[in-house]
Amino acid sequence: MLASLLRPIFIASFCLLLVACYGEDGNVALGTLERDRVALTATASEVLIDLPVSQGTFVKKGTLLAQLDPTEQQAVVNQARAEVQKAKANLLKLENGAREEDIAKARADVAGAKAELVDAAATFKRYKDLTGRGTTSQAQLDSARASRDAADASLKSAEQSLQELIAGTRPEDLDIAKAELAASEASLATQQKILSDLTITASRDGTLDNLPWNLGERVTIGSPVVVLLAGDAPFARVYVPEPHRIKINEGDKLQVKVDGLENPIEGSVRWISSEPSFTPYYALNQSERARLMYVAEVQLPDSANNLPNGVPAQVRLP
Repeated sequence: MLASLLRPIFIASFCLLLVACYGEDGNVALGTLERDRVALTATASEVLIDLPVSQGTFVKKGTLLAQLDPTEQQAVVNQARAEVQKAKANLLKLENGAREEDIAKARADVAGAKAELVDAAATFKRYKDLTGRGTTSQAQLDSARASRDAADASLKSAEQSLQELIAGTRPEDLDIAKAELAASEASLATQQKILSDLTITASRDGTLDNLPWNLGERVTIGSPVVVLLAGDAPFARVYVPEPHRIKINEGDKLQVKVDGLENPIEGSVRWISSEPSFTPYYALNQSERARLMYVAEVQLPDSANNLPNGVPAQVRLP
């Protein structure tokens, strides 16, 4: 890790030394060949159970590169799927409304309540007549009145229950059931995404450069599991001296000399920094400004796809 952090500093210092050898009027930018490094990280702390591709292999987008243990997350997905089925069944039940058997039972309850009310009313009337003749007590009359009123209330309750079944589900209850279904489906989609992330596939075409974890290890969340070198051809990452920065723009064609190749390769500037990579600690007078370096990336053509990373390269500047 420390070496990777110090590497840009070493390269910049090396380039400064070489530029000094060329002189302030030198028209060469120095650097190395590189490719985009794509780090595929772990989204869960699980055991690494499969590494089907070996390091150094060229892979296509979508190729399986690593598999984390999905057992626990699969159980979570199954539970979320069951919740979706439960919500669907509840919504269907509310949409279909009451069964005919429930309505028939409610009608029978209404009929029974009516019969009880008729009997209670007749009993109350009889006790009322007897009380008027003085043959029964006031307490018995009050009890008969209470029974009649209770039977009347029971009848009204049974009638309201019947009307509720006939009217069907309230629109508000349907809206609640639909919202619960949507929430459970969203939760299922989230858990399925977490499950799919345990299967690590190549996000771009490239070369499998590094597998930091060994088979059987429990990886930590956020740590790289696979490192790809993406793209076919490399690019030259070079340090442009300050006097030449104003002459270079994205899209410019420049000649790239690679160590070990006799002829230069024409590349295209794909990016150049707007800020210097190396800023002296002293005041930037005219002579000191020339020491500033701007990082640039010059993309090589597809015909250079066999060139390795890390090879020194020099770019001829305008």
